[in-house]
Amino acid sequence: MKNIYSILVITLLLVSCGGEQKNSTENVLQSNSLESIRKKRGELVNEQQAIHDQIKLLDEKIKTLDTTKHVPLITTFTAKAEKFEHVLELQGNVTTKNLLTITPEYSGILTHVYVKEGQRVRKGQLLAKIDDGGLSQQVAQLKIQSELAKTTYERQKRLWDQNIGSEIQFLQAKSTYESQQEAVSQLQQQVAKTAVKAPFSGTIDDVITEQGSVVAAGQSPLMRIVNLDEMYIEVEVPESYISNVVKGKKVEVEIPVLGKTIDATIRQASDFINPANRTFKVEIEVANKDKDIKPNLTARLKINDYTSENAILIPQSVISENADGEQFVYIVTDKNEKNIGTAKRVIIETGKTQGNIIEILKNLDKGTEIVNEGARSVKDGQSVEVINYKEEGNDQ
Repeated sequence: MKNIYSILVITLLLVSCGGEQKNSTENVLQSNSLESIRKKRGELVNEQQAIHDQIKLLDEKIKTLDTTKHVPLITTFTAKAEKFEHVLELQGNVTTKNLLTITPEYSGILTHVYVKEGQRVRKGQLLAKIDDGGLSQQVAQLKIQSELAKTTYERQKRLWDQNIGSEIQFLQAKSTYESQQEAVSQLQQQVAKTAVKAPFSGTIDDVITEQGSVVAAGQSPLMRIVNLDEMYIEVEVPESYISNVVKGKKVEVEIPVLGKTIDATIRQASDFINPANRTFKVEIEVANKDKDIKPNLTARLKINDYTSENAILIPQSVISENADGEQFVYIVTDKNEKNIGTAKRVIIETGKTQGNIIEILKNLDKGTEIVNEGARSVKDGQSVEVINYKEEGNDQ
């Protein structure tokens, strides 16, 4: 206000004598008289000082008459009811149950490797062969002995059915035949272990052991096989979300390294709470049609765990806390036509947050005018002046 008065005074003075000064100054300059120019400059300096003194007197008078000089300036916004969707953000790792490092079931020399890295294989396909150390010959010999035992058993059975011969002879023949069959079966199982086969369909990711190497049962890694068709993300979720993060929940999955975002679904939510970190495990199924999602990639997850259709949302920055730990905001009441109102402190109850936005559960209603800028400097019951302004395309 004081600046406006000052400008008016200067304008009036300049208007009244501006034309005369302009002509006089121009004449003095054209005279090229050093004495005249210095004299004119002195006169202008004196006029300038006189104007300054008058402005000072006007400012002092304004201060005594202005009743709003101690009223703090604030900006406000109006509380609105809008839809609020809280998003839980987590980080997990991509994995698959079809990722396996194959080890042999039999110890010996790796005589053949039938596949190479990158090769697609089907379940049950022969991948490698281990020397059986003569087991095949033993199986052949046992089969011959088994056939002889079978013939003897069948002959004794026919005689026994005709009540010829003793029961002990029949039972001995039967026992010998069954023992021979069991021996052949056990040896064949051992021989079968020398054939390394694919446990599932997939791709040979790495051939680890070279042909001709000596391998140990259950210890030597032969090759790694992976199937990228059935990928999923595993993530640990805090126990506080166990009622909201459930099977079938929609999830937005981002794979940062691929620049890819996928809509997915929780396929499994564990019922077990890990006592070490108070979390439960969740699996999110991920479609991998392009086969570009690989095991152990990092994934960012967004899960909508809470929705309110008519939430009162405000910036967290306008909330303060008193000595009792209660949160409060200032609202403006009784505002007049000059935008002078009263700041009122309101204790609030808050809910979930999303970024800098927080939901208000109690004591703020739709349409309430809330102090924004200046909230930290006002006091309860203090008069305030609202100076909201409008920018193109944005109301404050």
